[in-house]
Amino acid sequence: MSIAVSGNYYGAGSGVDSYSGASGFIPEIWSGKLQVKFYKSTVLGEITNNDWEGEIKGSGDKVYIRSIPSITINNYQKGMNLSNQVPTSTPLELLIDKGKYFSVVLDDVDKVQADVSLMDMFTDDAAQQMKIAIDADVLSAVYADAATGNKGANAGVSSGGINLGATGAPRQVTSATVLDMILDMAQCLDEQNVPESGRWLVVPAWMASMIKRSELRQAYLTGDSLTPLRNGKLGIIDRFTLYVSNNLSSVTDLGADGAPGGTSTNADATAWNIMAGTRDAISFASQITNVETLRSQSTFGNIMRGLNVYGYKVTKPEALVHGYVKK
Repeated sequence: MSIAVSGNYYGAGSGVDSYSGASGFIPEIWSGKLQVKFYKSTVLGEITNNDWEGEIKGSGDKVYIRSIPSITINNYQKGMNLSNQVPTSTPLELLIDKGKYFSVVLDDVDKVQADVSLMDMFTDDAAQQMKIAIDADVLSAVYADAATGNKGANAGVSSGGINLGATGAPRQVTSATVLDMILDMAQCLDEQNVPESGRWLVVPAWMASMIKRSELRQAYLTGDSLTPLRNGKLGIIDRFTLYVSNNLSSVTDLGADGAPGGTSTNADATAWNIMAGTRDAISFASQITNVETLRSQSTFGNIMRGLNVYGYKVTKPEALVHGYVKK
């Protein structure tokens, strides 16, 4: 966005020509400095693996991911005949079946008369918007493929008593209970024997604010030299590297409390899907397959367009935890 500076804004007395506007003596001046534009933060590069990204060529490609078979351990007694196992495994399919594009046109007249590089500005913004759109698409879908023991009101593959929230009954999170939620998600990974290194947790902005209001205000609890209130960084909490994202999906869920015919109304009926895990959980592959410039057939101008194909799959469901929470 550019800012226009015009002589129209300095008033003239009654009957006095301002020499601006239609008279044309005082021209409008457009600022050559573009206003800063803020974009949503993306997290896919931090929470997924892209081990097979180099193998895709275009939309519709399929990548077969071979998995390591599990070897059976048997009891042994002296002199017994051994039973031999033939290890087998079912490969996973990573289908590159999604694509997003942009296509912008720049008229020749605008290109000549503009005092800024419009096409560079358009394509730079398109690249940012592409990242945001794909990030939101993946985050809105993958949480559903978390292992059964890592989601719901009875999570915990061993304990079975961890409430991570469920449809109709999202878990309420406050500044007093937000750390309990984080610890419960960590416990789900522990019960799945998921490695402690490389763990991540993605939360919405309101939950990050609650974390800063929690007991973590005391710097020694985070292991940092400064409290999160001072440095603004959430850092690592119970082995999780925390990320804040505005691309997490949310739904309206009144639950029994605010359902039609109920006895009360829930002031905030938004439930959020938050996630935790390791980079082994989600495989993601993306590639810009086409970026091209061509002449427009319907006007005098150039068209710049680009196509990004991608695909994703939860390849290790036991390494992904889904929390369903509300404020």
